[in-house]
Amino acid sequence: MSKPDDLPPAWPFWLTLSFVPLVILAVLRGGWWIAAVPAFGWVLVPIIDKLAGRSLRNPDPNTPVEQLFWFRLLTWLWFPIQFALVYGAIWYVTRVADYGTLESLGVMFAIGITTGMVGIVYAHELMHKPGRFERSLGDLLLALVLYSHFRTEHLLVHHPWVGTPRDTVTARYNEGFHRFFPRVLLTGPYSAWRAERAQLKRAGLPVWHRRNPFWRYIILQALFLAIAYAIGGWAGLGLFVFQAFIAVWQLELTNYVEHYGLTRKYLGDGKYEPVRPHHSWDSTHLVSNLVLINLQRHADHHVHPMRRYPLLQAYGESEVPMLPTGYPPMTTLAMIPPLWRRRFNPRVRAWRKQFYPEITDWTPYKKWEYPAPEGAG
Repeated sequence: MSKPDDLPPAWPFWLTLSFVPLVILAVLRGGWWIAAVPAFGWVLVPIIDKLAGRSLRNPDPNTPVEQLFWFRLLTWLWFPIQFALVYGAIWYVTRVADYGTLESLGVMFAIGITTGMVGIVYAHELMHKPGRFERSLGDLLLALVLYSHFRTEHLLVHHPWVGTPRDTVTARYNEGFHRFFPRVLLTGPYSAWRAERAQLKRAGLPVWHRRNPFWRYIILQALFLAIAYAIGGWAGLGLFVFQAFIAVWQLELTNYVEHYGLTRKYLGDGKYEPVRPHHSWDSTHLVSNLVLINLQRHADHHVHPMRRYPLLQAYGESEVPMLPTGYPPMTTLAMIPPLWRRRFNPRVRAWRKQFYPEITDWTPYKKWEYPAPEGAG
């Protein structure tokens, strides 16, 4: 094995903060300034990504946490920033600006792109960590987009059951995003509740016990809704819910891309093969990984879910299925299912031949007819 690379500097990851002045300009100026936020995230980042190329740099995964302070600080600071952006925008739009309905929604659309592309990504990093402080920050960020159950669903369902029928957010082969999204919205909360219920039952506790995090989820979300109403009345409440919906849409587009069509081999008797790097689509594009704090090094994240983002490892194309670009262009493509299937169904079939040449009949996997374990999750 080659010697690990030196730990990269932390400051390039702070590129994410570029969203902040763009959002402030969108709130204060309105009009075409609103387009600056999606233009940065969906257009400029992919262009720079293409120019900068890929990075296969792999720092030592055993780097002591004490050396990661500036990387961690970035994720700690985002909650107060996001809180100020969301509620500052609601205050300005409902009490100061003379924007019409469409322009007001446009401002919150820009906010939602930011809370989805940045806030939920940071929440994802934080909720995987063992300390109460970081997990609490993750809970606060998820409550700001009314998606608190995602922590339970992600940790107790997605990670152990990715690539199986039990996992809500593994996109099925040939399933378009416009079918995937409502399915996840409808089944995700119950899936998370079911997972917490099972965990409490194993501990000999009733589902209504105070240890059930759903109590915290409900209280935090109710509190943030109340703040939105206190600042902007019913209009403020509606704007808050709208930005939350846009953020969740961004999240689930990413979830859709990350595992589309990839399935773990069913071993019989309710068991599946262990999670391996080739069960996630990966991207090593440099700039989008800076903006998304290495979320696109998703294969290593699933193999080592507690590993902090600057230490996630890149794999070669012989080890993992590789995306042709970073996430932003891929999530845009996912919004057009015929084009997505034309581009990715052949890739899934090639993946099957590469990693599972012994499986000749994929019909049960396509239709998800192989049984999920009783009481899974």
